[in-house]
Amino acid sequence: MPIAPLSATSLRPAGLAPGMSFETTAELEDLEGPLGQARATEALRLAVSLGGEGYNAYVMGPPGAGKRTFVMRMLGRTALEAPTPSDWCYVNDFADPRRPGRIELAPGRGRQLRADLDRFGAGLRDVLPAAFESRDHRARVHVLEQELEEAREAPVNEVRRRAEARGVALLHGPIGFAFAPVKDGEIVGPDAFHTLPLEVQERLKRDIGELQNQLADVLRAMPDLERRHRERLKEVNGTLTARVADELLHELRRRYADASAVLAHLDAIRADLVERVHELLAAIEGTNEIPSALRKLLADTPFLRRYGANVMADHAERAGAPVVHEDLPSLSNLAGHVEHHAHLGTLVTDFSLVRPGALHRANGGYLVLDARKVLVQPFAWDALKRALRAREIRIDPPERLLGLMGTSTLEPQPIPLQTKVVLLGDRALYQLLSILDPEFPQLFKVEVDFDDELPRSPERDREFARFVATVARREGLPPFERAAVERMLREATRRAGDSTRISADAAAIHDLAREAAHVAQGQGRTAVTAPDVHAGVEAQERRAGRVRDLLDEELRRGTLLVETAGARVGQVNGLSVVTTGRRMFGRPSRITARVRLGRGEVVDIEREVELGGPLHSKGVLILSGFLGGRYCASTPLALGATLVFEQSYGGVEGDSASSAEAYALLSAISGVPLRQSLAVTGSVDQLGNVQAVGGVSEKVEGFFEVCRARGLRGDEGVLVPASNVPHLVLRDEVLAAIEDGQFRVYPVRTLDEGLELLSGVLAGAPDARGAFPPDTFNGRVAARLAELAAAARTFAQGDRDGASGHGHGHGRAR
Repeated sequence: MPIAPLSATSLRPAGLAPGMSFETTAELEDLEGPLGQARATEALRLAVSLGGEGYNAYVMGPPGAGKRTFVMRMLGRTALEAPTPSDWCYVNDFADPRRPGRIELAPGRGRQLRADLDRFGAGLRDVLPAAFESRDHRARVHVLEQELEEAREAPVNEVRRRAEARGVALLHGPIGFAFAPVKDGEIVGPDAFHTLPLEVQERLKRDIGELQNQLADVLRAMPDLERRHRERLKEVNGTLTARVADELLHELRRRYADASAVLAHLDAIRADLVERVHELLAAIEGTNEIPSALRKLLADTPFLRRYGANVMADHAERAGAPVVHEDLPSLSNLAGHVEHHAHLGTLVTDFSLVRPGALHRANGGYLVLDARKVLVQPFAWDALKRALRAREIRIDPPERLLGLMGTSTLEPQPIPLQTKVVLLGDRALYQLLSILDPEFPQLFKVEVDFDDELPRSPERDREFARFVATVARREGLPPFERAAVERMLREATRRAGDSTRISADAAAIHDLAREAAHVAQGQGRTAVTAPDVHAGVEAQERRAGRVRDLLDEELRRGTLLVETAGARVGQVNGLSVVTTGRRMFGRPSRITARVRLGRGEVVDIEREVELGGPLHSKGVLILSGFLGGRYCASTPLALGATLVFEQSYGGVEGDSASSAEAYALLSAISGVPLRQSLAVTGSVDQLGNVQAVGGVSEKVEGFFEVCRARGLRGDEGVLVPASNVPHLVLRDEVLAAIEDGQFRVYPVRTLDEGLELLSGVLAGAPDARGAFPPDTFNGRVAARLAELAAAARTFAQGDRDGASGHGHGHGRAR
């Protein structure tokens, strides 16, 4: 029974579900969540709600599926109901400044602590100099100085009194103390000294020696006096400083009475200030105006910065948990880093130069990262895993991770980490990480897999219409008419390559909606119509059609040889798909076969020259199995054949042309010509069944374009696998030609059905003995193969006879 072509009605995809009644999308509600994706939604909800180690999520799916938008919206809604996490601050550890200390505070109090400590520093800058300028403090310092002076002068005066009693004067000059004899109230010079009696000279020398020893003892005690004076002065200054600090810190201690870590740090500030104030005073020693000099010193130096707070996580204005998306997940952007600045030719740093990373900002909430971007950043992937595994954020400089010596830096105390990490990536990367990184499955236990395509159903149609309505409202576009939504749905179905499914490529739907709305607005319409959507589709195809148009031009000019009329032996029009970017289009290719006497080999020229991929080569090898199994079950296959894609200058991959190659090969064997007005697609198995292939709509349209350019006669068409019929979503012009009887699409299940359509000759079925009727296509193939087998036997026998005769002759000659 001949195969009937498909009708245009059967090929036209169904519109929106009949129960949906609306004029424009303005009447529809927004769609919450992604289009379809129930499995992905359930998985992400599990990752968000389930506690425990390692329940982070890896979200994967096709590009444009809206993974990031879906994740950010879902996490945003969940975060609103979650508790707001704590603030974290770094403060100076005065005992070990290289290891800044951490302080955890209630949300918003980190910013408050920073402001309070800044006010404390500002107050200290004003109050401390004023305290040192006070009359009471100056009086106490004056008393200490007088006491020091008296303590210095008393022993010297005692030595002076003893010297005078012995007729010796104690002189105090610029270079120190000296003793000189005195006579009649006058200093005795060296010349006069030598005129004195010898016994007087000897006595004076003894007395001066003793006095020098006594003075030396007195002078040796002077440093002790000054040290005790400095200690007493330091104690006075410290007491004053402590009083000033207590006055300034009193309100802070009351305000942070419930924060033990802050109280401990305030005590540390007080102790450090009391300890360090003498360094400030030493820096301005010798200045007459100590208060003004001290005020200037505090204003011009970073001394007071040591008493501030560096807020690493600030949630003062946040309701709920944070949701952070880091677009550049480098090591420093993830885990934070320590900055340095130049000071006197040296790079220096302190706790105030520690900078937070995405982990700090997302602590207590959710962190969204692009998996591929994390992996390409040096050390970032290891740092992320280390933080999740240890549940703490540790700031390590890159040179330390490399084991190198670098600039002196800080080692801030690690901050406890409690966050959910969501990675966005593709399936291939997920599989590689699962195989190559043993830690990955333990840290990312939840697999959130987006569907590439969604099955059609009334409920899905309603969701699609609401999705278009949502896009229009959020983008500020005009509403879409019902017919426009149906045209959008048809395009989504076409992108899925299946009339029973729609594509999950939300980005493509977004783009088409924007472009259709642009067309409508350009025409002054207040609603988007179906022709507007059609215009948007055509514009997209036109933009991506440069290569397609070039190939079409070469076909029209005859540079690429493709026949669409007449009949040829061993030649058939195969169909392939060319991909440019995210667009596909079909093009016909001339496939030819030649046969000869051989050893049962079907040579794939594409494979021999390394232009054929493994799947294409597999399809050709299957043909050998098909030929031997059907026609030569009890006799050798004495065939030598070659198959080639004519004028193919690039790689050929896939088995979708194996049925076309089978037709060409069987035609070459039988000598039966095949119609060139028909093109073929479909793979074949060893039993002769035609199997489904991809890109079937584009392939049909590609041959249609060639036939239309040459003028449709009504006998053109395409043979497609019957199992591919649900995948046909053809353009309007193709459906119109089918409806007018100008073009045909034939569904075939077996090679026999295709042979009958291509040749007009009955395929023929084997009898009980496996023999085919001689006047059928298969009968002619079997007869020709039998002839080749007989010729092979005759040739082989001749070789044996020739070899035997040659041997006898050789023997006689000898």
